[in-house]
Amino acid sequence: MTRTPVIGRFAPSPTGDLHFGSLVAAVGSYLEAKSRGGAWLLRIEDIDPPREVAGSAERIIADLDRLDMRPDGPVLYQSQRLDAFELALEQLLAAGLAYPCACSRRDLPESGIYPGTCRNGIAAGKAARSVRFHVDDHHCVFEDAVQGMIKEHPATCSGDFVIRRADGLHAYQLAVVVDDAFQGVTQVVRGADLLDSTGRQICLQKALGYPTPDYMHLPVAATADDRKLSKREQSDPVRHHDPAYAVARALAFLGHKPPRVYTLQGLWDWALDNWSSDLIPRHRTIPTAGSMSAQPTKGTGLNKKDQL
Repeated sequence: MTRTPVIGRFAPSPTGDLHFGSLVAAVGSYLEAKSRGGAWLLRIEDIDPPREVAGSAERIIADLDRLDMRPDGPVLYQSQRLDAFELALEQLLAAGLAYPCACSRRDLPESGIYPGTCRNGIAAGKAARSVRFHVDDHHCVFEDAVQGMIKEHPATCSGDFVIRRADGLHAYQLAVVVDDAFQGVTQVVRGADLLDSTGRQICLQKALGYPTPDYMHLPVAATADDRKLSKREQSDPVRHHDPAYAVARALAFLGHKPPRVYTLQGLWDWALDNWSSDLIPRHRTIPTAGSMSAQPTKGTGLNKKDQL
């Protein structure tokens, strides 16, 4: 019996520099793939120009290289994949699984769940703004490697959701599904802030005839008041810190106990030998200071006061 090769990926949006929260996702996805003898890919999800920060894609790639995290293949830029997204959208429209919608956010109920206003046609006098996917009454059940059994009912969580926005841009939910299939991704390791998107993405995978990868949603690094660390909040960039120290911090956050003295190469060797998803905390968020200050001496490990 031929085993399917493991293919993982890290897929940041170029909305700012790599910070500790996104480093956790990068390290988790890298080790989950590489420890299984698989490939690790890098995808830049640059399909939302209004949110993008000039030069951040290049800095993210440079930071990963400095951390000795290099993809097994060329970097894929979603901005070069617009034709593929449009073909998938046309496939869904032709199959009656998507439809034009004239509604704006102001038209949504307070719950934010779309009630299907345009599902059977746009009202007279209105014009199409976006395209929505018809979720029907599907229930999505999947076993997440960290968060456990997840049961979602998109019809009552989001309702029919947008796959092409009113500004003409393809929505994240569609683009990520198309590109995971295109790259042959077999495992999606990412932050638990994206867990609620998974049911919608599984619906799209089934509608487009794509395989569903395995999922692992890692705990998200959060502030003391439970706000996710983010590039938009200018959380402490990884490039300001010693690479080995940054990787060690990410490993500790993910429940592992790296050696107190290490080089970057030695740390990766240890991590590949000792990586276990069973050690990852079963939480959606974990409070952290968010800063990687208190630098150790390069190549000698963490300061004693740094609690891993």
